[in-house]
Amino acid sequence: MPEIFTSKEEEPKEIVTVYSWKSPSRPFKRRNREVFTTLGAMIILVSLILLFAKEIMLIAVIVSAFFVFYALNTTSPEEVEHNIMTDGIDSAGHHYKFKELRDFWFTDRYEHRVMYVDTMAKFPGRLVLILKDKTDEVKIKEILLKNLTYREKPERTWIDDATDWLSKRVPLEKTA
Repeated sequence: MPEIFTSKEEEPKEIVTVYSWKSPSRPFKRRNREVFTTLGAMIILVSLILLFAKEIMLIAVIVSAFFVFYALNTTSPEEVEHNIMTDGIDSAGHHYKFKELRDFWFTDRYEHRVMYVDTMAKFPGRLVLILKDKTDEVKIKEILLKNLTYREKPERTWIDDATDWLSKRVPLEKTA
């Protein structure tokens, strides 16, 4: 196994791939018709109210957002390759050096094990990499700990709280 440098300032002598895997480009859960019908009805109601207020542009934005939601939830994601290299992470053809990255953590989302990596850039502010299985997580964590900070849980933001609040009060699909 190639030697990984231990400091963010230190440059590696040779840039090689340390660990590689393929996975879907984003977490995905196919939604049923009930979700789109419920959301569509809500959008029609809000659009009627906004039509009386002559907010045509806001209606266009809401309908566009619904279209994006529909497209993302009916189209399966493509499979991309992720590489952890001696100088950073290569994900879906984009390279991020360790000195441009902050910390990482793992969570579950839609029956996938997902690794999040915060970046110092405004865009993308966070990398989302889906793992194949639990053994990937152990190996990846061991490699990344030499260069990045590991967090058990991400810091909650007001957006997280608002999303949780809204999803509890306006369920789009029945839970079992």
